[in-house]
Amino acid sequence: MTNGWQTVQLGDILTRVKSELTIDDSVTYKQVTVRLWNKGVILRGEQEGTDIKTKRQFFVKTGQLLMSRIDVRNGAIGLVPKELDGAIVSNDFWVYDFDENQIYPEFLALYVKTPNFIEDADRTSSGTTKRIRAEESRFLEIEIPLPPLTEQRRIAEGIESLAARVNAAQRLREEADSATEKYFASVTSQLFTELSEKYRPIAIGKTFTFRQDLIRPTDGKSGKIRFVGLQHVESNTGRRIGEDTLYAEQLTGRKFHFSPGEIVYGYLRPYLNKVWIADCEGVCSVDQYVIRPNEKIIDTKYLAYFMRSPAFLHKAIEMTHNLLLPRLRTGLLESILIPVPPLDEQRRIVAYLDGLQAKVNALRGLQSQSQEELDALMASVLDRAFKGEL
Repeated sequence: MTNGWQTVQLGDILTRVKSELTIDDSVTYKQVTVRLWNKGVILRGEQEGTDIKTKRQFFVKTGQLLMSRIDVRNGAIGLVPKELDGAIVSNDFWVYDFDENQIYPEFLALYVKTPNFIEDADRTSSGTTKRIRAEESRFLEIEIPLPPLTEQRRIAEGIESLAARVNAAQRLREEADSATEKYFASVTSQLFTELSEKYRPIAIGKTFTFRQDLIRPTDGKSGKIRFVGLQHVESNTGRRIGEDTLYAEQLTGRKFHFSPGEIVYGYLRPYLNKVWIADCEGVCSVDQYVIRPNEKIIDTKYLAYFMRSPAFLHKAIEMTHNLLLPRLRTGLLESILIPVPPLDEQRRIVAYLDGLQAKVNALRGLQSQSQEELDALMASVLDRAFKGEL
């Protein structure tokens, strides 16, 4: 390459380190992991030696390169930070020292974030679907561009300076997103408080019935089924953000049927605030209730807005906070009080909240777009940097 740049294999600049230790049952250990997509090396938790089943572990040092042999193909690689010096990892993680006469560690830490490196790392992994692992010999054969050390430092420091500004912008975006969500929650809280003063609240259980239409593995049915579980419903907004396709003949547990217009409510960990109005036929987990509103007394969207509001959420949390695995049982849910104005007024309230929600969604869309632009900026800078164009 021009300007003193060369191409080297990782094996030329990295040395595998195996700092083995035997777990002492009387010691508390910090355990680390590497987040996917280059999100860094983080503390997974602290655990007593007596609770660690695999007694053969390895400790890491500040500044070493740590990678997951399972997920390096998904960007699980990074430098060990100072606060995790001496933490432990299992044999599913590989630890490397740098030849600092050739490589500036922060330079490599930036390079491993590039799409080129992720693609190369993916090619080093093989195995069955559930046992894909990187092969070390192939990993160490990955080639990277390497300028002189002074140039490496200049590039790394320049990118880190830009990254600091991008991170600051991202924090502002996240704060704006949080403020938007809090504003909508504040509006609904005040609205339902005022309605409770105007209309005497009734038990929410009087406004709906539970649908308990189950499909079981023993039913002998076959064919595709749309599944919308807790993971497919966005907290606080009630948006469906995904679905899975199941096959009736392969079910391993019971599922509840739902239909369009019914409310699917996640009663497991109610603090997650997952309330979705079904827009299709399908099934959900038995950790969700399927609710059929009584249309003679309550509007479905009005009921859903109330169930997402702080008025309902705080009560649900209060009723379940002392449980190890919080579940809002039917009797508790049915006892929560709700103001029920005439249907015409409910519909006016729904129209108002729909309009406000549309504005909130538009603002969140702009914030999401700004995040994509920040991500694209960093990707472009990294690409130019490692082509020697900065």
